[in-house]
Amino acid sequence: MSVEENAETASAETGSSIPPEELARLSDDIVSALKTVYDPEIPADIFELGLIYKIDVDDDRMVKIDMTLTAPGCPVAGEMPAWVENAVSTVEGVSGVEVEMTFDPPWTPDRMSEEAKIAVGWY
Repeated sequence: MSVEENAETASAETGSSIPPEELARLSDDIVSALKTVYDPEIPADIFELGLIYKIDVDDDRMVKIDMTLTAPGCPVAGEMPAWVENAVSTVEGVSGVEVEMTFDPPWTPDRMSEEAKIAVGWY
């Protein structure tokens, strides 16, 4: 299912006041913004690494993101949420960003996309 189809389905299912085309654009732009944030220890962006668990866009265009790190002791654990917030807040139409860190479920390399596995030489 394409991002546009997902957005239309989400809009219809949740009764979102955001038009499906706008929700699709926001979704695409949020993912693009997330792909500008890189884990400093791994040469891949956090989206392709599978560190983003959930993205919600409220009717008021507030974006809530659940994410994790490759390890709880990651040296940038205190900085990464701010990097994500800063990147997503630049998306046109976003009213604000809240980033919640979680380690449940723990991240595993199985969450990585093929692109990320190629970037780190695991594919």
